[in-house]
Amino acid sequence: MQQEQRPGRRTVLGVAAALGAGSAALGGGASPASAAPRGAEAHGDGGSYKNLPVPTVIGHRGACGYRPEHTFGSYEYALANGADVIEQDLVPTKDGHLVCRHENDITATTDVASRPEFASRKTTKTVDGEAHTGWFTEDFTLAELKTLRAKERIPGNRQHNTPYDGRWQVPTFEEVLKWADEQGRKRGRRIWLHVETKHPTYFRKAGLGLEERLAKLLRRYGRSGRNGYTFIQSFEPGSLQRLNKLGVDCPKVLLLDDLPTRPWDFVEAGDPRTVADLITPKGLAWVSGFAQGIGPWLNLIIPRDKDEKLTKPTTLVRDAHAAGLILHPYTMRNENSFLPADFRRGSDPNGYGDAFAAFKTYFATGIDGIFSDNCDTAALARADFVKR
Repeated sequence: MQQEQRPGRRTVLGVAAALGAGSAALGGGASPASAAPRGAEAHGDGGSYKNLPVPTVIGHRGACGYRPEHTFGSYEYALANGADVIEQDLVPTKDGHLVCRHENDITATTDVASRPEFASRKTTKTVDGEAHTGWFTEDFTLAELKTLRAKERIPGNRQHNTPYDGRWQVPTFEEVLKWADEQGRKRGRRIWLHVETKHPTYFRKAGLGLEERLAKLLRRYGRSGRNGYTFIQSFEPGSLQRLNKLGVDCPKVLLLDDLPTRPWDFVEAGDPRTVADLITPKGLAWVSGFAQGIGPWLNLIIPRDKDEKLTKPTTLVRDAHAAGLILHPYTMRNENSFLPADFRRGSDPNGYGDAFAAFKTYFATGIDGIFSDNCDTAALARADFVKR
């Protein structure tokens, strides 16, 4: 998610955080439809997102709390450990193939920096208004990209993931679609995916438009329809609208960053609206015209104060539900450094805090699902929550 490009929002711990504010932060807003799993089907069999259990557990880039992100190791771990839906972020190669990477800058997620044959391709690019120096997927053919190996993106936080560095290649989205079909046959049920178009305006200007390529693959693998076991998500409303025009009828989720930010297609078009405008009842009504849900940053659900403690929940869950939208906020992680201060335990920023209490707090707001790096924790927390 784009939110993670702002490391200044992360607080490094020095001492154990205080307890108790999590329960105080709980407020109303849980709708009856969001209080328990819908239907008897455990993983959304039937193809409609309305059949998924609620709160839905979305494996963020697979299970990147345990394996390097966007690898088959990460996807398979998520599928085997409680995720209802598996996420992919899509970026293109030079020759137009869609591959699964969190960003087109692959410096931190592959071994490209150690490969002398690609040293000359290191460059600086401005993507959505931000300068990045490194190596980029759009400068590699698929054949070249396939010579690289994936690695852990944040080894300082997740040293336990580094033994898996080099084990897997960068997967194409078509390979993931084939994998999902194979896993579905093995498990006797279709596998749900949550697919993000990354930087769609940037890539369209570069002649590598994402939406047409995505639509073609979804049709080929029977996932372009309303009951196609696939969500499509984007931070750019225009990308979701373009997919609608292309006849892709999958449920769509508009991702939302911090309040003062603007979708990049709004910036390019001179549209002055910010996220703060889009989460008003008027803005949500507009979103409901082309999407079935929103994916807000968790701080839009329950803001944090200057000490990183949770405050009172906003009305966003209630307002989105009133507009007929589901909510899939991002991102829950088990490590202290990513949790609200209320749930941190001990002084190690990379140690695990009380993630179960944090999940309970967010579930109690009435959200319909959540992106999590630790899908097993999320699934257990969901089981506890629906039994209460």
